[in-house]
Amino acid sequence: MSQIKTAMVLAAGLGTRMRPLTDERPKALVTVAGRPLIDHVLDRLVAAGIETAVVNVHHFADQMEAHLAGRRDIKILISDERAALLDSGGGIKHARHFLGDDPILIANIDSLWIEGETPALETLKATWNPDAMDLCLLLVRRGHGIGFEGPQGFFMDEAGRLTHSAKPEPPTPYANVGFQILKPQILDGEPDGAFSIVPVWWRLSEQGRLYGAVMDGFWMHVGDPAAREAAEAKLR
Repeated sequence: MSQIKTAMVLAAGLGTRMRPLTDERPKALVTVAGRPLIDHVLDRLVAAGIETAVVNVHHFADQMEAHLAGRRDIKILISDERAALLDSGGGIKHARHFLGDDPILIANIDSLWIEGETPALETLKATWNPDAMDLCLLLVRRGHGIGFEGPQGFFMDEAGRLTHSAKPEPPTPYANVGFQILKPQILDGEPDGAFSIVPVWWRLSEQGRLYGAVMDGFWMHVGDPAAREAAEAKLR
């Protein structure tokens, strides 16, 4: 992972759950603790040694491009989705020409955390093993975060292999933080256009190539105004 220098930040969504805060700005520019979400994420990437961030844009794309032009500590490439939103998997595939063939880091825009003893991305880096894995998700234990509800999550076996589940019973012990390392080639066989990466998780799980790394910090999913307020209170 020390050689992973490229990341993609998924920032193109409409942010409908964050309304009215996203009525006049993209979700990525909603502030938490006085700093836009996109900058919280980019700060994490810079600290993890990432040199290039590919950021997809759609909602208020001009605002995003203008804001990102102000970053000097990381190279920013724009993956333009103004024509149509492409969802998580489709967005990554659309940016494939920027990403190269080496493993990359994927980051969701609405994921913040307070570090534990080991920085979360260092845990992810240490877990990544390209010989055994095609995708490794950063996870958090249930009860160690705020802003995420519902049954969707993961089971993990003794080797770290994951099984995804959205069923309420039995409850899943781990939730997806929204950061992952993956080999871009896993999307090459997928159709063009919009698609979710979740079925790719299912396929890799069946092949024994989907793994997880569990952070020891406190995660905050900033998905709506109430979660934003909760995150602000926690960070204070």
